[in-house]
Amino acid sequence: MLQVMTGSWALFLGMFMLMIGNGLQGTLLGLRGDMEGFTTFELSVVMSAYFVGFLFSSRLTPKLIQRVGHVRVFAALGSTISAVLILYPLLVEPWAWTLGRVIIGFCFCGVYVTAESWLNDASTNATRGKALSLYLMVQMAGIVAAQYIVTQGDVSGYALFIIPSVFVSLAFAPILLSIRPMPQFAQTKPMTFRRLIEASPLGCVGMFLLGGVFSAQFGMSAVYGVRVGLSVSQISIFVSVIYVSALVAQYPIGWMSDRIDRRILIMAVGFVGAAGALLAFFVTNNFTVILLSAAILGGTSNPLYALLIAYTNDYLEREDMAAASGGLLFINGIGAIAGPLIVGYMMDSMGANGFWMFSAVLMFLMGVYAAYRMTRRSRAHWDDLDTVPYSAIWATSTPIAAEVAQEVYSDAEEEIAENDTVS
Repeated sequence: MLQVMTGSWALFLGMFMLMIGNGLQGTLLGLRGDMEGFTTFELSVVMSAYFVGFLFSSRLTPKLIQRVGHVRVFAALGSTISAVLILYPLLVEPWAWTLGRVIIGFCFCGVYVTAESWLNDASTNATRGKALSLYLMVQMAGIVAAQYIVTQGDVSGYALFIIPSVFVSLAFAPILLSIRPMPQFAQTKPMTFRRLIEASPLGCVGMFLLGGVFSAQFGMSAVYGVRVGLSVSQISIFVSVIYVSALVAQYPIGWMSDRIDRRILIMAVGFVGAAGALLAFFVTNNFTVILLSAAILGGTSNPLYALLIAYTNDYLEREDMAAASGGLLFINGIGAIAGPLIVGYMMDSMGANGFWMFSAVLMFLMGVYAAYRMTRRSRAHWDDLDTVPYSAIWATSTPIAAEVAQEVYSDAEEEIAENDTVS
C-alpha cells in the first residue's frame, strides 16, 4: 500500500480535495436551499440535475479527451467547477441551481474519468487492486471531511461556497504538476443493452434500483435532515455515517461474495437494507435510530454496486467485462436521475420520512427480484460457474474506475488459473 501511495500521491491528494469540494456542495445546497425557501420538490430537481450531467459526461468526456488531451480537459472542467461553486450564492434561484448542478455533474464526471484513467495507467497488475481500494478510501475521507467543514461556517453566508471552490482549484495543482505524463486514452465500446440484459437480468434491474437508492442518499440526505429538524452538526454526522458504513461494509460483503451464491447475498443485503430504512420510518424523531438506519442502509446499498458488477461478470467472457461496465453504469445513471425526483415527491406527500420509505421499497424490490431470479437459474447452474473475484468500487465511480475493477477481476482470474495449472 505504501508503494501505491508513493507512486500516485499526487492523484490521491488531488482526489481528496476534489471530494471535499463535491461533498460540501451537495450538503450545502440542501441546507441553503431550505433556508432560501425552496420546496422539497424544487430541491429534488436541483439534486437530480447532478446525475443528468454526470450521465452525459460519462459518454462525452472520453471523446473530448481523445480530441484535445487529458490536460486540457482536466484544466477546463476544473476551472468550470470552481466558477459554478462561487455562483451558487449569487444566483439563488431553483432554475440557476439546477443548471449549475447539471454543469457540476458533467464536470466532476469528466474530472473523475481523467483521474481514474491516470490511476489505471500508474498501476501494475500487482498493485491495481490496492490502488483501487486506496482510491475508495480517499474518496470517502474527502466526503466525511466535507461534512465537518459544513459545521464550521455560516450556511447563509458566502464562505462555505468559496471553500469548496478553493479546494477544487487546489486539487489540480499536484496532479497537473506531476512529472508522470498523462496516459493515452482508449474508450471501450459499450455492450448492447439487449445482450447485457440477456446475460444478467438481475445485474441490470439491480443497477437501476440501486441508482435510485444511492442518488437519494447522495442528493437528498441533507434535505431530509433539514425537514426532520436535525441541526447542522447532526446532519453532518448523519451524512458521514452513510459513507463510513459503506466503506466498512465493502470488505465483509466482498469476502462473503467470493464464497456463497451471490444471488443469495444480493437478496439478503437487499432485505437487510430495507429493514434498516423501515426502522427509521417507524421510529421517528430519535437521532440514534436515524444514525443506525443510515449505517445499515449505507452499509448495504453501496457495496451492492460492486456486488452486482461482480455478479454480472460471472456470466460474461473476460473480453466482454469492460464493455459491460459502460452499460451497467448507464442503467445506474438512469435510476440515479429518477431517484431524487421520486424522493422529493414522496417527502412532499408523506413527510420527511418518505426518504426512508423510498429507499426501503427499492431495497425490498432488489431482494424480491434476486429471489425470483433464483427460480429462473438453478443452484446447480450457479455451482458450475467460474465466478470472478469481488473488487470494491464506489457507486459514484465512472466507467474508467469500473474498467479498472474489471482488470482486477481479470488479473485475479489469471492468477487463479495459473495456480490451478501448477497444482
